[in-house]
Amino acid sequence: MYILETLSIWGALRILYFIYMAVAIVTAVTIVLNNRTPIKTIAWVLVILTIPFFGLIIYFIFGRDNRRRRLIGKKFLNQIQKRALHRYINSSDTLKIPTEYTRVVKFFENVADAYPVNRNKIEIINEGSTFLVRLLQEIEKAKEHIHMQFYIFANDATGRIVRDALIDKARQGVEIRVLYDDVGCWSVDDSFFEEMRCAGIYVRSFLKVRMPKFTSKLNYRNHRKLVIIDGKKGFIGGMNIADRYVTGGKWKKWRDIMLLTEGEAVYGMQTSFLVDWYFADRSMVSGSRYYPKMELTSGPLAQVVTSNPIGDWREMLQGMSLVISNCKEYLYIQTPYFMPSENVLVAIINLALSGVDVRIMVPEKSDSLITEYASRSFLADVMYAGAKVYLYRNGFLHSKMLVSDNSLCSVGSANIDFRSFECNFEINTFVYDSKIAEEMKNIFVNDMRSCRQFTYKEYRESRLTRRVTESIARIFAPIL
Repeated sequence: MYILETLSIWGALRILYFIYMAVAIVTAVTIVLNNRTPIKTIAWVLVILTIPFFGLIIYFIFGRDNRRRRLIGKKFLNQIQKRALHRYINSSDTLKIPTEYTRVVKFFENVADAYPVNRNKIEIINEGSTFLVRLLQEIEKAKEHIHMQFYIFANDATGRIVRDALIDKARQGVEIRVLYDDVGCWSVDDSFFEEMRCAGIYVRSFLKVRMPKFTSKLNYRNHRKLVIIDGKKGFIGGMNIADRYVTGGKWKKWRDIMLLTEGEAVYGMQTSFLVDWYFADRSMVSGSRYYPKMELTSGPLAQVVTSNPIGDWREMLQGMSLVISNCKEYLYIQTPYFMPSENVLVAIINLALSGVDVRIMVPEKSDSLITEYASRSFLADVMYAGAKVYLYRNGFLHSKMLVSDNSLCSVGSANIDFRSFECNFEINTFVYDSKIAEEMKNIFVNDMRSCRQFTYKEYRESRLTRRVTESIARIFAPIL
């Protein structure tokens, strides 16, 4: 009897296994037929076929495309963008685009509706405590409206300070809208946001994730960080509203960058916010009061570039490739995760091989072990080509910054990784100005004092098990 029961159990398990393999093979074929990028296709097929049962679960939660176009009507989104920007941006005969960046500027204008403007004033903020102080100061000055968007808006000391400042302004009659990402704020109880709603603040979450539609929404997140004050000033960069961005938490120090911009570049931030607000709230917010006339007559040339997973083009991915390929003297990059797509990786390698001074700075210890392993494998490739890699040791480097040739720099929410390029809603400001670029370069050089150089020799001499683990993690980089 015992033998019969054992055989029966094994028989049932075999049937379950064959059913799983049948479903796994059908799913793998479906992934191949979706015509994704080859590296992403291979990564998902490996997950499904090499991780029994859990592989399918991981794919159905994170991997299904569900036709990204269903997330939002791209045609309508473009209509909002073009109508707002064409109406309020003043064309200027004095707008001079540097010859070396004509293709870059035109690309972003054609693909992302990112119009170049030069009536701007830009302040670089590279300390969390400074950002919090400046943010509270600008909130206090607000007279008409405040639009705030963050991936994370935490219910901690920093979050409560900002929330209370917003509530005070709402009671003074200032119109306030707050947009946060549902996944980024999963740990935040709704009562935190309800206090703002009770004070008259409009609060919405982006792409709320709830069963049973859990699997269709988790993969596409709004990673943008924006604050627009009266349509005249705007914050943009990599910082969220949470204690760790100010005090560092377990990292001791959280290293990041924000830009405080005054001028026509704020129109691009405003348009991005209002499009996202329409998506979250299904209410159209428009009018000249949100695009006030700017008093500035000149300043740094800038473009506010948005990217999302729903269009025909990968704006940030393709734009970054073009920017990198355009470098002549040096390229310095700060990013918390370095898992570039193939074309960005090749562009960086080609640059290093051609003798350009390429330097990449990443945190020595990441907040995710698997992304740290995957990043090291990609870093080995660029080091082999001659690029220099620096590991930031004075806390956690979360800055998303690129600067090149003392003439161009980019700051925003996009990391140099597959998720930012393929899945997230991101926003960066590209500034074509020697003074701002030199300030950014100085920040990078100063941060090098808190780094140690990571060499290709050191990578090759690391334990074999470590390098094998890093290479395996690299395979799954497109889906991390």
